[in-house]
Amino acid sequence: MTKADAAAVTAPAKLSRSSFFILITGLLANAIGQAFIFAILPPLGREVALSEIQTTSIISTSALLFTFCSPWWGRKSDQIGRKIVIVIGLTGYAVGTVVFAAVFALGMKGILTGWTLYFTALICRCMQSSLMAATSPGVTAYAADHSSRAFRTQTLARLGTANSLGLIIGPVVAGLLAGLGLLFPLYVAAFLTFIAVFVVFKYLPEGEHPGPSRKQVPRLSFLDARLRVYLLSAIGTFTGFSAIQQTLGFRIQDSLSLSGVETAQYTGAALMVSAFFTLALQLSVSQRYTGPALNLVRMGLVANLVAAGVIALADNLTGLLVGMAFMGAGLGLLGPAMSAGASLAVSRDEQGGAAGLITACPAAGFVIGPVLGGVLYQISPTYPPLFAGLVTLIVLSYAMKKRENLIAEED
Repeated sequence: MTKADAAAVTAPAKLSRSSFFILITGLLANAIGQAFIFAILPPLGREVALSEIQTTSIISTSALLFTFCSPWWGRKSDQIGRKIVIVIGLTGYAVGTVVFAAVFALGMKGILTGWTLYFTALICRCMQSSLMAATSPGVTAYAADHSSRAFRTQTLARLGTANSLGLIIGPVVAGLLAGLGLLFPLYVAAFLTFIAVFVVFKYLPEGEHPGPSRKQVPRLSFLDARLRVYLLSAIGTFTGFSAIQQTLGFRIQDSLSLSGVETAQYTGAALMVSAFFTLALQLSVSQRYTGPALNLVRMGLVANLVAAGVIALADNLTGLLVGMAFMGAGLGLLGPAMSAGASLAVSRDEQGGAAGLITACPAAGFVIGPVLGGVLYQISPTYPPLFAGLVTLIVLSYAMKKRENLIAEED
């Protein structure tokens, strides 16, 4: 019996229903918390007198750290197991959210101000990112361990719905909770994540235990030819998306002359529209698609290109919402396709490393996207989406020339 035949006998066709819902719990709590941050951070930054560039750079710098830590956690999950890595990531996110909120509470009271407040918030967010970077690689690798090749795209698409649901629920809830104070949503996010930590720790099966042969795991890099098209597509997509997303609150507030709480509510609504279309495409297309993952990547990039154009030309809230709908549709196609394509392109012993790299790519996009978006926004509100469109066009041109690379013996 060959290695592929032996693995085919032991590997389950699909992730079990119980494990799926446990992983969904962790991802959903994390996604809701992130949605809270994206919705309230722009008005919160202005509330404590931080500039647009300072506010967006908090996200960018912490994303840079996330980019470096995520591949490390992916490889670590190959060594010590997926479950413990997931628990570390969720715990780090929950504790970090409480600390981050406490820093801004001190800022709102005037105890911390100016650059002292900025650097304290930045350090806390970076420490949080270094730990929360463990969650997605652990979850993705766990799902890859427990699903066969035929169901890989569908399985990752189903898990991706947790992020979409979080981004739908999160902005709505954040807008409602913001009425009780801009910091209140962060404390709620931390509470939900602590619940997820308990559920994962107590009920998620351990899965595969790392054996002696897995102590030295393959070290993948961002330059790996097998993964290049997926990594570049992910980085390009989220560079453009973050430039739009992190300046959306400023644009809505400035164009409609809104208060901080109103801005959080309107921005949350726009992000909710985007997340709704992400979920719709995941349910209607990605979970049922059985063809090459690269084709879904191309379609997603086209949708994002349209989104950038619509947002750049928008002169009212309706136009912005339409553009965010196209952006959400593109992400609904891209997310599962990039994860599945990378997973299918590497061997079984490289699943954690590949998951870590793919997970790092959105954060890599958030390194430069928000800062450039903030700088460009100060020149013209239309420049961030135009920048996003240019990046998307370059990545799409590259993706159209590539062919899918599969590892036949993985399972």
